[in-house]
Amino acid sequence: MLGIIGGSGVYNIEGLENTRWVKVESSFGEPSDEILVGELPIGNSERQPIAFLPRHGRGHRIPPSEINFRANIDALKRLGVTDIVSVSAVGSLREHLMPGMFVIVDQFIDRTFAREKSFFGSGLVAHVSMARPVCQRLGDHLYAAAMQADIPVLRGGTYLVMEGSQFSSLAESELYRSWQCDVIGMTNMPEAKLAREAEICYATVAMVTDFDCWHPDHDHVTVDAIVKVLLANADKARSLVKNVAPRVQGDEKACECGCRSVLQYAIITAPEARDPAMVKKLSAVAGRVLNK
Repeated sequence: MLGIIGGSGVYNIEGLENTRWVKVESSFGEPSDEILVGELPIGNSERQPIAFLPRHGRGHRIPPSEINFRANIDALKRLGVTDIVSVSAVGSLREHLMPGMFVIVDQFIDRTFAREKSFFGSGLVAHVSMARPVCQRLGDHLYAAAMQADIPVLRGGTYLVMEGSQFSSLAESELYRSWQCDVIGMTNMPEAKLAREAEICYATVAMVTDFDCWHPDHDHVTVDAIVKVLLANADKARSLVKNVAPRVQGDEKACECGCRSVLQYAIITAPEARDPAMVKKLSAVAGRVLNK
């Protein structure tokens, strides 16, 4: 099942059938919203199951620092989602990354500090690798789908995730540029970390809306101009999802992807020392290894 986390304009995909909003109970509290579940016909009578989760809730009610990222990923896991495409609006830190471009991110720098970043904790400890924080296989599918849809796209880039909800100071923006970051946003951490812990393949489509404040023309950008780019990006994102669905469905090597087995040797706590309440809480996220 292909999961999409993004804004309200993304889930209005032409051809999506048998849609319904589903309330999913999570061990980690309330997700951002109900999840829109449907099927996308992809030819040869096949259908790709799709699950859309509005990251900020319908109507954009939840600020970045208050998103319950753990509940969101846990809920998608409980629905059977195997691959997550994160669709996120970002600012550009590079002259060549113009508004309207998409970046298939391959690295993150996490500068958030007010969010729960792991499913694991006291009574059940685990450590997973984040050296390569996105799924290479899924990223390749997204890049091919973007090229197919004639979307201006860059394969590879570093996403600086800031806490927000305020934007950067000029000094911060210049600092992030000196770190060789490419785009900046507020939402993909700890989302990517939690998807990795849940053994879900995860990749980001960073949609550039404007330049961050380092750019000399930044102060001349109007709200109307940004909204216009946002709407155009939503149209492109819908095309991208429609094009990537058959690639995900037809990927015969997906089951071999390393993202789906990262917990195999990640849990450190000895079986006899594990907190039963934590084991129960993690039944969806880590049930594959805990229930053996």
